[in-house]
Amino acid sequence: MSELDFTGKKVLVVGGSSGIGNGVAHAFRARGAAVHVWGTRASAAEYDGVEGSDLNGLGYTSVDVSDPGAIAAAPAPFDTLDVLIHSQGTVLYGRKEFEREGWDKVMAVNVDSVMHISQKFKAELLAQKGSIVVVSSIAAIRSTVGNPAYAASKAAAVSLVKTLGQAWAPSGVRVNGFAPSLVDTKLTKITMDHPDRRERALAKIPLGRFGEVDEMANVALFLASPLASYLVGQTLIVDGGLTL
Repeated sequence: MSELDFTGKKVLVVGGSSGIGNGVAHAFRARGAAVHVWGTRASAAEYDGVEGSDLNGLGYTSVDVSDPGAIAAAPAPFDTLDVLIHSQGTVLYGRKEFEREGWDKVMAVNVDSVMHISQKFKAELLAQKGSIVVVSSIAAIRSTVGNPAYAASKAAAVSLVKTLGQAWAPSGVRVNGFAPSLVDTKLTKITMDHPDRRERALAKIPLGRFGEVDEMANVALFLASPLASYLVGQTLIVDGGLTL
């Protein structure tokens, strides 16, 4: 479909080194885009052999997005930018998010960086009348036991999508997002790698299965494409019916 042809477009996927972000990066690349990703490891080679990570064909920069200074200092991957994907995210278990250090870390990565990075590339996106897509979570709309910072940060990200969407739409930049439920990535291993937890989670999903990374990537493609040209400030729930 021509509306999903991104030939010649420049795409930055923050958190694109693994998981959903990596799937999104390759989905855009497969449709003709030049794609660069930001990750946490020192080099792309350090992701070799890592499950859910494939950096072949992708540009790479190591950026600690929990540090506003590192974000400010990071080089722009392209002279122009058409699509900015926010797929960065972290979660801390063992009730660490109830402590100040844990809370601050999760909030810095999951919501503060979304604002700082969006602002960093605002001029490039305005010039191209580009699109921002923020990967949130259904934790934004329901309690997440033991993870107050994760839930609060994802809810904040949904609100930020609304506010940036309203603020930047008059200049031609569309800001939207999507909120997945359980997808088998490194952030969900605490559920996926424990049979009892996995089965309990699965039983709550009307479709009877977990989401796939490719399915999440398809939503990102849609939101950044002309097919979603009148969609602004929205976060689509992509959860197989879990939150119904």
